[in-house]
Amino acid sequence: MSMISVIIPHLNQPEMLRTCLAALSRQTGPTGPVEIIVVDNGSNHLPSEVCAAFPNVTLLSETVPGPGPARNLGAANANGEYLAFIDADCIADDGWLSEIERQFSADATKSILGGDVRIGLERPGQPTLLEAYESVFAYRMKEYISKQGFTGTGNLAVRATVFTSVGKFGGIDIAEDRDWGQRALAKGFRTHYCEKMIVYHPARKTFSELALKWQRHTAHDLARARHKRAWRLRWIVRAAAVALSPAAELLRICTSDRLTGWKARGLAFAGLFLIRSYRAAIMFSLACGATDATTLSRRWNPQSLLETLKNN
Repeated sequence: MSMISVIIPHLNQPEMLRTCLAALSRQTGPTGPVEIIVVDNGSNHLPSEVCAAFPNVTLLSETVPGPGPARNLGAANANGEYLAFIDADCIADDGWLSEIERQFSADATKSILGGDVRIGLERPGQPTLLEAYESVFAYRMKEYISKQGFTGTGNLAVRATVFTSVGKFGGIDIAEDRDWGQRALAKGFRTHYCEKMIVYHPARKTFSELALKWQRHTAHDLARARHKRAWRLRWIVRAAAVALSPAAELLRICTSDRLTGWKARGLAFAGLFLIRSYRAAIMFSLACGATDATTLSRRWNPQSLLETLKNN
């Protein structure tokens, strides 16, 4: 029987980590052994007590900032034939591990799996503005896999031998999930979408949390765009398109099976308008040099950024 090694990067989210580990302890169906590796990435306090409350959990510490380096350390210490990546603020569906095991054991040609990431509502049937927005527009893994060849590392499974072949995740200055997935694709390893491999992610509770995400992602996109000719003009045109894009998403909102009722759909559109306007503003600011991309990309670990600034 093949072992599954579950790898969880963690940064200052002990109660969410506790919920994540509790969900993993309730898993049904996997026939092989399971180990869980939590890699702390510079928390104010190590989640030692949280990890000790659950069986088969190993706690490691990675001082290099970024979820990529944290996952790399977990993978380097994993004993399983299969590596399953999930984030500390996510909740695995009860059949998550059994689906990973089933997919890999049933088809030897499958080397990388990406699952469905859904928004977990605090009050089912009554989404907040951000929950409604993210239910439609966040974590579109099936689309990422089919169009860009990668899936998010919050719900990713890979054979350990394939991970070794592809290499480590990138650092904090790139979108490590996209970079790794596309490197894997270039080596001939295709990511397969598995709709029954389900993880629930909480929506951001405040606009500032969502803004933080888009600051990092926009900075990563700029780093890629700068390698092309006339990048600044292309970037400005793209920013304008982002600002105007909400109107083109009305059909997606109206037909989404992840929302019920017109109130929820109206909230989703309001959230979309706010976020796309904010993203466009960041893009224009980066284009004119008013905002520094490196600072934005290091927002995974604010403490490490503070130390970097002190040392420069």
